[in-house]
Amino acid sequence: MSVIVNDSGFHADDWTKGFCGTGAANDCAALDLPSDAQPEDITLDPALKMIRIDFPSSADGRGFTIARALRLRGYTGRLRARGHVLADQYAMARRSGFDEVEIDEALAARQPEEQWAFRADWTAHNYQARLRG
Repeated sequence: MSVIVNDSGFHADDWTKGFCGTGAANDCAALDLPSDAQPEDITLDPALKMIRIDFPSSADGRGFTIARALRLRGYTGRLRARGHVLADQYAMARRSGFDEVEIDEALAARQPEEQWAFRADWTAHNYQARLRG
């Protein structure tokens, strides 16, 4: 069972339409991307409602780069990080374009909702804002 984390806390997964791989047909509503996907190779079809990007390790930041590249290419649908994303990385996930993070119940138990909520004000307290300041 997965836990969905967004700015308002922990939630049950409300996505019920399943996921397709990167070689999916045009009628796919949601893509499941590996951490080594090339964003320029992803067809951003208007029917695409969600993209979920895998984080195989909390030390693997390629998913942040993929998310940012997809947003810069104009993707406006739901963008979800899945896997080994830590509460400390939540602000970075949001700044790079993710709407939410999908974690397993074991990680949710080790890093409870309060730790994620502490980082939910992701638009504040970043070095870029301080430098622009």
